[in-house]
Amino acid sequence: MSNDIIHKSHLIADAANMPDYEQARTSFSWEEEQSLLDGLPNGKLSIAHEAIDRHVQEGMGDRLAIRWIAKDGMRLDFTYLNLQRQTARFANVLRRLGVQKGARVYTLLGRKPELYITALGTLKAGCVFCPMFSAFGPEPVQSRMEIGGAQVLVTSKALYRRKVKSIRDRLPDLTHILLIDGEEDNTENLISLMDTAADTFTTEPTDPEDIALLHFTSGTTGKPKGAVHVHQAVVAHHATGRMVLDLRAGDTYWCTADPGWVTGTSYGIIAPLTIGATMIIDEAEFDPERWYSILEDEQVNVWYTAPTAIRMLMKAGDAMAKAHSFPHLRFMASVGEPLNPEAVIWGNEQFGMPFHDNWWQTETGGIMIANYASMDVKPGSMGKPLPGINAGIVETGEDGLREVTTPLAIGELALRPGWPSMMRGYLHEEARYQKAFRDGWYLSGDLAMRDSDGYYWFVGRSDDVIKSAGHLIGPFEVESALMEHDAVAEVAVIGIPDETVGEIVKAYVALKPGVVGDDDLLLDLRGFARKRLGPAVAPKEIVFRKNLPKTRSGKIMRRLLKARELGLPEGDISTLESDEQ
Repeated sequence: MSNDIIHKSHLIADAANMPDYEQARTSFSWEEEQSLLDGLPNGKLSIAHEAIDRHVQEGMGDRLAIRWIAKDGMRLDFTYLNLQRQTARFANVLRRLGVQKGARVYTLLGRKPELYITALGTLKAGCVFCPMFSAFGPEPVQSRMEIGGAQVLVTSKALYRRKVKSIRDRLPDLTHILLIDGEEDNTENLISLMDTAADTFTTEPTDPEDIALLHFTSGTTGKPKGAVHVHQAVVAHHATGRMVLDLRAGDTYWCTADPGWVTGTSYGIIAPLTIGATMIIDEAEFDPERWYSILEDEQVNVWYTAPTAIRMLMKAGDAMAKAHSFPHLRFMASVGEPLNPEAVIWGNEQFGMPFHDNWWQTETGGIMIANYASMDVKPGSMGKPLPGINAGIVETGEDGLREVTTPLAIGELALRPGWPSMMRGYLHEEARYQKAFRDGWYLSGDLAMRDSDGYYWFVGRSDDVIKSAGHLIGPFEVESALMEHDAVAEVAVIGIPDETVGEIVKAYVALKPGVVGDDDLLLDLRGFARKRLGPAVAPKEIVFRKNLPKTRSGKIMRRLLKARELGLPEGDISTLESDEQ
């Protein structure tokens, strides 16, 4: 746990959407948050209406909604009025094809404009939107479409040929494949369908509890889980966009997450549009110079990214950051996995402000715990619960779950159910869903602790925590300590069975460019870790790797390292991005 505190700027605190956290918690109600949205007549609610139509109706149709940046640097702009017309066309395409309310519409696309139009047009038509990573192979594509009963797929010719054509016969529910760049046999040309569709559409009056989004999350074993989210979730997306990300109408906002995972949909599409911001979308993959240029040239005000990306920017060196200026940048946030204290402090040094880490899950649908603009940041901490969210540290006692109130006691992070974006189920897996709720709590599966100031600290997934000689060791603590070494770029820590102490700590280390992983460095790292962590917690084994296995959302897959170390089943690895030894 870091002893550093980055104190809030009084100027920032006074100007923030939530200037006083404690006061906001006291006065908060979800009913009041919902009243900030339009809704539809007769108690209906639609994400698409809140994200697009209401802004046009309020006279903001000329405001820039999306600026899309192609790989070659070409820009394509969509105002809110443009977006309304394009999403209406897509909704009309669905109706012309006989696709009705409740149908499952999937995407398999990179960050193309058509992905965003499909997402919002699907919701406008009252259908269910389900995004998939464009890097998925045929098997994960098939499993997700089978589980969800996909009826429509929007993809490209190249992705169709490589990933869909060979499995199409195994998907009897899939009646329409729409290609954004032409057509193949047994597919349809989305361009021509859109060209002949009307650009007006009356948004389907969905109920707040109608299914809107289906997000898949990888399990440690077996098939992926389909988390069901409803239109009511937009209340939480709008609230967290304001209170956590400090977003305001007219802001230029860049969420670097791909919509193939939940952040890229909740905060890369819905939240910024409901607030009336301008979204930056970059088609290209990560490149540090390109990223710094986008932040500078597009005059980004609010930036939401992932710890892996931040560490890669750190790895690229400080000189690149110093070659740019960011006078418009007001707030930076991070999500995907815990953000090491080193990265928080680096952000403060390079940008004049820290990255504000926050915590949530696919299952929670929106941000639950965060560091806010008006609050001091404790590097390495997740922050404090959102107003309207009651969190606790719980453990199992003789009479069921009990809340642990002792500061820094480790237990499972749990939330009291009832917030708008809470998942309403795992599709077709009711027993699995019910297992996540017990004794009036939603159980996250994450171990954490709460300090005396009310800040929450991530320890690890319940199955990641290492038990060694009576010590309970969180891998994140060890990883963060090793990250402070000048040679280290990334770290993953697991527990290895040991007859004497139960488990020993093993660290996998990826080094910065140009650093040689020799015996001298190995000895130096061991001594460095022992000095900071003590001999009981410091890793007994350290090995060097070129890269660490990560998902496309940036999470280091500790469980995959452990499975391979112990010769166990690897489970669902469909979201794996990189895994070089």
